[in-house]
Order: sequence, then structure tokens, then C-alpha cells
Amino acid sequence: MVNFYELDSVKNEKLEFAVIVCRYLGKFILAKHKERKTWEIPGGHREKNEDIKDTAKRELYEETGALEYTIKPICEYSVGNDEKIRFGRLFFAEVTKLANHLEFEIEKIDFFNELPENLTYPTIQPKLFEKILEMRELCKL
Repeated sequence: MVNFYELDSVKNEKLEFAVIVCRYLGKFILAKHKERKTWEIPGGHREKNEDIKDTAKRELYEETGALEYTIKPICEYSVGNDEKIRFGRLFFAEVTKLANHLEFEIEKIDFFNELPENLTYPTIQPKLFEKILEMRELCKL
């Protein structure tokens, strides 16, 4: 289950993930990890003592090769069940320059008008994407 919360309503130390819905030349960027056959919205785990916005910037670069962009926090979210709930922050980025190659765990990126069907996290990613679309004004979509 995915729940959404106002920005800064979850204690900073509880935020474990940063997920970045990003766009380049009017299309959304999704990444394909070298070890998976599915697509995913860029994002990942926060490192120890890392600011969550720095997590978002690092993951955006590592997973898309984004060199120049604007990025903004949108909201907090949680995933999980009664036994374990984990929190993250959802970001939106408008990318203006990409690197010529990827250096980390991502095999390739591609550009989409909408989410493809074969997603790594099919119960979570569509809800995060829908939230960005709901926030069109804030994201200037």
C-alpha cells in the first residue's frame, strides 16, 4: 500500500528513499537495471548521514546520467503493511543535459510518454507517477 503525506510532515531521519520522476525533452525517463528486465522510475536508498535531497541528486545522476536539471521535492510517501512501513520523498526533475554514457548499475535508459507495463515495482511506481501527474501545477507539466 502507498500513502502520501505533505512535504516535510515525516521526520527527516525516517526518510529512507528518494524517487525522482524526471522528464527530458517532454518525455519521462525510465531506467533498466543491469540485473532486471523491467523499467523503473529513478531512485534509491539514502546513504548514512546523507541529506535526502542529495540522495535524489545522486540517484538521478547514477540512474539516468543527468548532468543539468532542476529538481524539486513534491511530497513524502510510505510503502508497506502493518508489520513494516518505510518512508521516502518523491521528487520531480526537469533534465536539460544527459551524459553520453551510464557508469553505474543501470544498463540503459529510455524515454516514455507514459509508464510502460513491465515495471520493477508495479504496485508502487504507478501510484508515484500518478501523484506527479496530480501535482501538474507544482511540476509545470
